[in-house]
Amino acid sequence: MDARGWAAAWRDTLAELLRDKGALLLIVLAPVFYGFFYPWPYATEVLQRVPVAIVDLDHSSLSRQIVRYADASPDLRVAMVTGDEETARQAMWRGEIEGYALLTRDLRRNVLRGRPAPVVVSTNGSYALYNKAVMTGFTAVVGTVSAGIEIAQRTAHGQGRNQAMAGRSPVGVSAVALYNPTGGYGSYVVPAVALIIMQQTLLMGVAMLAGTWAEAGRLRAPARVWLGRVLAFSTAGLVAGLVYFGWIFWLQDYPRGGNPLGALVLLLCYAPAISVAGALLGAWLKDREQALQVWLFTSLPIAFLSGFAWPVESLPPVLQAARWIFPSTAGIDASLRLNQMGVPLADVAGSLSWLAAWALAGFAALAWWMRPREPGTLRGDVKSA
Repeated sequence: MDARGWAAAWRDTLAELLRDKGALLLIVLAPVFYGFFYPWPYATEVLQRVPVAIVDLDHSSLSRQIVRYADASPDLRVAMVTGDEETARQAMWRGEIEGYALLTRDLRRNVLRGRPAPVVVSTNGSYALYNKAVMTGFTAVVGTVSAGIEIAQRTAHGQGRNQAMAGRSPVGVSAVALYNPTGGYGSYVVPAVALIIMQQTLLMGVAMLAGTWAEAGRLRAPARVWLGRVLAFSTAGLVAGLVYFGWIFWLQDYPRGGNPLGALVLLLCYAPAISVAGALLGAWLKDREQALQVWLFTSLPIAFLSGFAWPVESLPPVLQAARWIFPSTAGIDASLRLNQMGVPLADVAGSLSWLAAWALAGFAALAWWMRPREPGTLRGDVKSA
């Protein structure tokens, strides 16, 4: 293979990429823009101070204590205290609150008499994060108040306070999130979506440029020229990946750096696989604008098929197999393990091998499909590349 041929194609493709405003926007500028814009809404990481209401039908010292504890909770903000459940329900329907707790009549009396005294919590189940925050917040509040009452009762029966506290919780639980210490939503979703952003922007940019070559009659070229082209696109993808892994994750303080060398190996497999996929798409469509029209709507399905937003085991068997068509499936799996968990390369060898096989098989198909058909066109195609 002529090294000068692929090297010249690599250099010329990079120069053409910089001149093409559309491809430059997608391949170079869009990943950087999304790297700052997408994490922005998740800056607080954890959902806090969700507005709620408390329907107090007891009007006792115990019910007032529950109100105070709820308003002091980092998860909740008591926006309304009312004696009418219908008022709270209407406020939830209007979107003013995300849930409410019902403190029944004779709540304190039932507690003092040792009778069941349930606190009913109603939430807006249409938003999973709100629902979780409200349920978790009220559960913690009622549990704290209940524990205080039980400790006071044990103390009244002659136990020391420390003994009463130990008897209340004989087995303690200490939950530690190893790979997402803050338990934040941004730390969960952004590192995975970053791989999808890299794939979609690079793939559409490559397909757009390939469509431009098709419209100009320059798409067909020998294998050495296509090698240079794919390496040029892979170079741009590698730079975008380094920006995410080495800068944006650090700037946003997301879990990172578990296995930096492994992450670099991942990018060396991921970028060529995407570049080949984009070239195949552009060669198939042979139209600059259709690459965006056909591929733009795929981002959401790809996110769900990747396995981080929804458990893979819950997908239909057909989708479990079909999801491996996209490089992002293996890329996300390997990235989360390498960057966050710090696993050795051997533990992600399957995903890396799949990406490498995707790149090699795709390039072989591309080089054969887009080879010059007539011997006389070989020289012209190389020159035009």
